[in-house]
Amino acid sequence: MQAFSRMLATYGLKVTPQRLAVHKAMLGMIHADADAVYEAVNADATCRIARSTVYKILAGLADKGIYARRYSCNGKIMFDINAWRHLHLYDSVRNEFVDIEADDLLEEVDAGLKGHRFRGYHIDDIDIQIICRPTKKRSI
Repeated sequence: MQAFSRMLATYGLKVTPQRLAVHKAMLGMIHADADAVYEAVNADATCRIARSTVYKILAGLADKGIYARRYSCNGKIMFDINAWRHLHLYDSVRNEFVDIEADDLLEEVDAGLKGHRFRGYHIDDIDIQIICRPTKKRSI
């Protein structure tokens, strides 16, 4: 929690019991929507936070780049505690994200896009999520 507290200070955000409770819940889930975080925070008797406050905290952390937003196929905004550039498998059956390490794929995409121009658009970032469904044998 000390590293998170330092990060908040770096971005000019106050360390509050509510932010710490939301982050503690996210540490246990990695990827979660505001409803799941709300349930996890309020299951812990030490802190009660309104659903709208949980969403505002998550959105604020994502706006600062401390967390990232992910968009699920079921229309929910998911928050990702790992804001660095990485790939995801999105399990369309369970509506879950799984982080995957595949820097070689990111490098291939970067190389493939080098020199391409999209009229009227500037590429800010590339965020890849591979939509899949589980097989009987899951290796991740």
